[in-house]
Amino acid sequence: MQGGNAMSRRRKFWGWGYEDEDLGADERKALAGVLADRFGVDSLSVTEPPTLAEVELRDPRVKPPSSLDHLCSDSKEERASHTYGKSFRDVVRAYRRDFSNPPDVVATPNDEEDVRRLLDWCSEAGLAAIPYGGGSSVVGGVEPPPADAFPGAVTIDLRNLNKVLEVDRASRAARIQGGALGPDLEAQLKPHGLTLRHFPQSFELSTLGGWIATRSGGQFATLYTHIDDFVEAVRVVTPAGLVKTRRLPGSGAGPQPERLFLGSEGSLGIITEAWMRLQDRPTFRANVAASFASFEDAVAACRAVSQSGLHPSNCRLLDPLEALYSGAGDGGQALLLVAFESADHELDAWIARAGELCRDHGGEVPDQVETRAGAEGAREGSAGAWRDAFIKMPYRRDAIAGMGVINETFETACTWEAFPRFHAAVTGAVRGALESIGGGSGWVSARFTHVYPDGPAPYYSVMAPGKPGQEIEQWQVIKEAASAAIIREGGTITHHHAVGRDHMPWYEQEKPALVDAALRAAKTALDPRGVMNPGVIVGLR
Repeated sequence: MQGGNAMSRRRKFWGWGYEDEDLGADERKALAGVLADRFGVDSLSVTEPPTLAEVELRDPRVKPPSSLDHLCSDSKEERASHTYGKSFRDVVRAYRRDFSNPPDVVATPNDEEDVRRLLDWCSEAGLAAIPYGGGSSVVGGVEPPPADAFPGAVTIDLRNLNKVLEVDRASRAARIQGGALGPDLEAQLKPHGLTLRHFPQSFELSTLGGWIATRSGGQFATLYTHIDDFVEAVRVVTPAGLVKTRRLPGSGAGPQPERLFLGSEGSLGIITEAWMRLQDRPTFRANVAASFASFEDAVAACRAVSQSGLHPSNCRLLDPLEALYSGAGDGGQALLLVAFESADHELDAWIARAGELCRDHGGEVPDQVETRAGAEGAREGSAGAWRDAFIKMPYRRDAIAGMGVINETFETACTWEAFPRFHAAVTGAVRGALESIGGGSGWVSARFTHVYPDGPAPYYSVMAPGKPGQEIEQWQVIKEAASAAIIREGGTITHHHAVGRDHMPWYEQEKPALVDAALRAAKTALDPRGVMNPGVIVGLR
């Protein structure tokens, strides 16, 4: 059995990102001081991140057959780094040096045939098979099931299936392996003048297969928001065999087969390849930031832009608190960040009309808005400040989790008509939960990540001082209150973070009973032994 692969740039085994980009000791201390001031407390303790030497793992419960040994590792670093995803709860457990339920083996197949052989082994031996792309799940989507549920767990990491295999320039499409990270696939498409144009916050360390399996939402706010829009065909290895769908621009021939695997989260099989619809790389960009004294007016302006047919690439609304804490505003006004991009035409008319819509609803908009070629137009002013904070946030979140601070985000979607009462109910439930755990000096802020003609996708951030040793229990109180309010008020339990294990109790309330029965039948057909990512999408019962 091989050891871990050497890499020139090391990823953190316990949290998000690369070691060389993580916050240093002085940066963590400074951040703790800022948060202590905001919470009105004297200080926050700063826990040092775990080291691999401090981690204790149980012995592997299984060994691969000799024919698969060269694909498998039981090294400490591989098993520890595949124990968790990247949620708040995951990082807190890592700070506690708790790696009590690691995978027994981490397998790295080199091709589709290797994937098939690994799934054959898992099925025959009754081992849980956990598909793994970049490991960026924030909902418990890549951790092994409870230790007593299966005799062993094998994480199947697709990092070696990372190539763009074929480009159809005439159709603007490409055949891409499921393990390709966002930067890798974009670098391979760039010489062709093409882009997938899908940029979730996890873009740097998440994969195409993961995006498809979780129905990922990218950062473009309108029109092509979800990965669903780009999937043309897929190849999926299941325990029952290979599923290969046909490349078509559209079809009315029965239910679309790709849709069965979009959002399946590894519960039905492993996505090894996909033909993806692409776009020409944009050459024109424009952006504007409008400020509003009234959050309600900002919401109305956002709705007007979303229903205008302008289809901005960005239409991101920040409430005053969200604007303040991201460095994009002073906390006194809501901000609406609107941006456009095109590979075909200049954008003066589009950005001018968006500005008019904002002014119509009481927004303050600069008298002159520049449009530019290149990327600079999206990287200055309030929009640029928000963008920089957005990119750095996962590293800061890891550091904050080591300060005993509750730091959670959750997202959803609802109709425009429902939003006022929905927003009041959800924020009220979270504030009540904060009071109940003694986090009254904490806060909840909101932004819209995506907008549709029929409704927004609100994204909430919660931060509060926690009680040492009780952070996960306090997080659970907030999670349950927010989730219950979302379902009660008619929203979705997740707009783009996926279901995983954390959202299963509320997902089971959201999906119709007969759909649950149909999913179980599909799983029985494709995964007869029930080994694929057990407990996700289809419950263990």
